[in-house]
Amino acid sequence: MGIRRPAKCKICRRAGKKLFLKGEKCLTQKCPMVTKPYPPGIRGKRRRGGLSEYGRELMEKQKLKHWYNLQEGQFKKYVKEVLEESRKKGEDATQALIKRLESRLDNVVFRLGFADSRAQARQLVTHGHFLLNGKPVNIPSIELRKGDVVQVKPSSQKKTIFKNKVLLKLKKHQPPSWLKLDVDKMRGEVIGVPSLEEASPPAEISSIFEFYSK
Repeated sequence: MGIRRPAKCKICRRAGKKLFLKGEKCLTQKCPMVTKPYPPGIRGKRRRGGLSEYGRELMEKQKLKHWYNLQEGQFKKYVKEVLEESRKKGEDATQALIKRLESRLDNVVFRLGFADSRAQARQLVTHGHFLLNGKPVNIPSIELRKGDVVQVKPSSQKKTIFKNKVLLKLKKHQPPSWLKLDVDKMRGEVIGVPSLEEASPPAEISSIFEFYSK
């Protein structure tokens, strides 16, 4: 059996913050963070008490991990590698972590507007709907660099999910400044470097480093 993940809406309610894990639904009045703005429990009777330092760090870690739709092992690996590299090179670990997470192929697909959520982006990449620099790709974790080009396969562009994206969303979509979107060709190019400010992560990154440093 595979790993059973908690319901996405409960993740947000437990975190006390919208993490936009279900795409368009998160922007509507049907979002459970609107209808049930309290932690999961019987009739909302479970209330958040004061968290310990460990509990607060754990909460911040969970927010960012779910935000990027990663499993614990994947996320921990990123954090550990970034901490080690930043100590060696004297780099800003916070910026380095966000740069790596934002540069993942599944996140780029999401940021370009080809998917409504990172979970959907991961699924679309895994199912082989994209080309990277003209070649088929199905690995969501590939990290893109400046100059890399991502495009929906010509055969996939005819599918309803992508045709609807063009008609209903892509023409109004504004990707981050480090990405360039060509709606007509359903193609995006990495033209810069992801920044912490533009990514605007929902968590305190320093607390996450503290969590994994213990």
